[in-house]
Amino acid sequence: MTSPQVRIEAGARPLKVILARPRGFCAGVVRAIDIVERALDLYQAPVYVRHEIVHNRHVVDKLRRKGAVFVDDLSEVPAGQPTVFSAHGVARSVQEQARARDLPVLDATCPLVTKVHVQGRRYAKSGRTLVLIGHAGHAEVIGTMGQVDAPMHLVSTVADVAALAIPRDTPIAYVTQTTLSVDDTRTVIAALEEAFSDVVGPDVSEICYATQNRQSAVRDLARVSDMLIVVGAANSSNSSRLREIGDEMGLSSYLVDDGDGVDPAWLEGVDVVGVTAGASAPDELVESVIAALARWRSVEVSQLDGVEENIEFSLPPELKRMNDAARAAG
Repeated sequence: MTSPQVRIEAGARPLKVILARPRGFCAGVVRAIDIVERALDLYQAPVYVRHEIVHNRHVVDKLRRKGAVFVDDLSEVPAGQPTVFSAHGVARSVQEQARARDLPVLDATCPLVTKVHVQGRRYAKSGRTLVLIGHAGHAEVIGTMGQVDAPMHLVSTVADVAALAIPRDTPIAYVTQTTLSVDDTRTVIAALEEAFSDVVGPDVSEICYATQNRQSAVRDLARVSDMLIVVGAANSSNSSRLREIGDEMGLSSYLVDDGDGVDPAWLEGVDVVGVTAGASAPDELVESVIAALARWRSVEVSQLDGVEENIEFSLPPELKRMNDAARAAG
């Protein structure tokens, strides 16, 4: 919440607001939201979604108003009702439960998360001991660990690697959560390669393109800003990481849901504010932050040069089949 006691005098110097590029929605998030909206058009409300489709309450609330019903467990879905799996992916046990109940399912798992699942299964089939680099309890980690029919060791830090009770000569393979810090992941991979004599896994460059692009962009942004505002949810791993990068680069850095989270006290002594957004935050929330800043200072908005993302992911074939079946029935 803002601090009502703070007043900025009229005539205060203009505030430069610089936007990161890229920022906000990635292709996986666009695809997931599109799947829910198309399912609502095809079936009409309600359409059930297991867990938050993406980690952003504004997105979830908007879909809820259109008729999406978010549930924690498939047991909450009435028989025969269309069901969407979130962008983070689900365990095989959830997929099996949906088949057993004959639920019409649309899988909105990000294709880059699915790629991790495929890598993990391939490494397990080759007989290697699997290590997942990720954060315990994150929806994507839960789904990935449930997609591989083999034991999987979860690590997130170098200390976790040191604590692994695995013989040094054990053949190891690692996969990673897609929304991690690229730098931290590189450090953990190096620790695995030092601790074990036979380690394979994807190069760090294979971590989600959107994660890498947004982290690179926020580093560029931090170099020309006095303060950083990241738009995103507190439970969004990639958004939190963007704020952490700002902190690491010596900036006062804040994570806000929207413009209501901006405190005018942050602007004291600040001439340039860098603004970015996590991969699940729509640009309208960035606009709300700019509008909030403009309540206290006149603002001059510009955008950094950066990577232009033009990646699109195709919709699941199930959606086309359901659409064709609905047309035939109609």
